Amino acid sequence: MNTSRKPRVGLALGSGSARGWAHVGVIRALEEAGIAPDLVCGTSIGALVGAAYAAGEIAAFEHWVRRLGVKDVLSFLDVGLSGGMIKGERLTEFFRTNFIDRPVEALPKPFAAVATALRTGTEVWLREGSTVNAIRASIALPALFAPVAHEGRLLVDGGLTNPVPVSLARAMGADIVIAVDLSSDVLGRHFRGSPEEPETEAVQASQWHQMLLAKLGALFPKRPDDTPPAPSVIDVVATSIDIMQVRISRARMAGDPPDVVVAPRVAHLGLLDFHRADVAIDEGRRAAEAALPNLNALFGQLRQT
Repeated sequence: MNTSRKPRVGLALGSGSARGWAHVGVIRALEEAGIAPDLVCGTSIGALVGAAYAAGEIAAFEHWVRRLGVKDVLSFLDVGLSGGMIKGERLTEFFRTNFIDRPVEALPKPFAAVATALRTGTEVWLREGSTVNAIRASIALPALFAPVAHEGRLLVDGGLTNPVPVSLARAMGADIVIAVDLSSDVLGRHFRGSPEEPETEAVQASQWHQMLLAKLGALFPKRPDDTPPAPSVIDVVATSIDIMQVRISRARMAGDPPDVVVAPRVAHLGLLDFHRADVAIDEGRRAAEAALPNLNALFGQLRQT
């Protein structure tokens, strides 16, 4: 590390769908502690939150996500018949209308997003062009969102190749990387409605899933009253993706470890629980505050060198 200058701090925000609102709490806690990352990169939902931060719009973004309700989330769902259940056009248009869509290279803070080339499985770093298009490609979760055409390639969710993009932060020039991993407590969690889950949350989850599946034109299977309910298609897909991304992120971070890991405990939030931002943000803040002693010790060591 070059100690003749102030080290550049990079923030690598991981994938995790609705759990990603925890990134907002992490950023807020870091800001309040006087830690301002010099650059930010993200995968999937991490790209969305990271772009808002890099654009200087994190306060407005937090205000918006905290106000999201189930009906608001459902209003963004435009059912598609090819590539994915959701086309993503309504969500993309919303961001173009309500948030500034500058070129990635023109954002106030250096930013990049991770996507995956569908045909080859190649990891793709999006570091220029439309910020909204980069986000849309990075969040294209297979089977849920349709792929995005970009420079002759079809791109899908970056979590397939790099769920916590530490390597990208290093490539962008970060000397110190703070990684936010949303999957640290995911494996082993039960499907919704299990005896371990609070009854009120199970009921809310059931209602939410039924509304979503009705929007997508599907129904829960009918089963006898004395038979445990089968997991929904969404639960199966979400859990399968969780397993894959946990394994990939562990392998990637073992080979290219970040300097500090912030690990919000958000396994109790579901794939599409975007309406529970308050819970996720609080967990992100709590995890970042728990990591502050390690961060302060690291910065203290650097000041002494």
